[in-house]
Amino acid sequence: MSRTAATREKALDAFGDPTRRRIFERLRHRTRSVREIADGMDVSRPAVSQHLKVLQQAGLVVVCSQGTRRLYSIEPRGIAALRGWLDGFWDEALTAFKEAAEREASRERKR
Repeated sequence: MSRTAATREKALDAFGDPTRRRIFERLRHRTRSVREIADGMDVSRPAVSQHLKVLQQAGLVVVCSQGTRRLYSIEPRGIAALRGWLDGFWDEALTAFKEAAEREASRERKR
């Protein structure tokens, strides 16, 4: 398995957990601390930290230290890699649709 494929697999696995998806959603609009992420969630701060670690290892989240605080944000490169992979499916579907439409148009012209 290539490095890119392995990274993609980690990202997809990370999103397989609903708590991690909610954590990721909380980072969608801005950088946050673990405390800010955990506020209002049904999981503890240590659990949020563990989920963030998985997201970070999957290349979906980055962390930066600001004094004694650790702030988390979305890693755009990780999202771009996943999007590129998903776009491949869309491209294939559009190509197949175009070919089917052209075949149908060709049949109609022959009638």
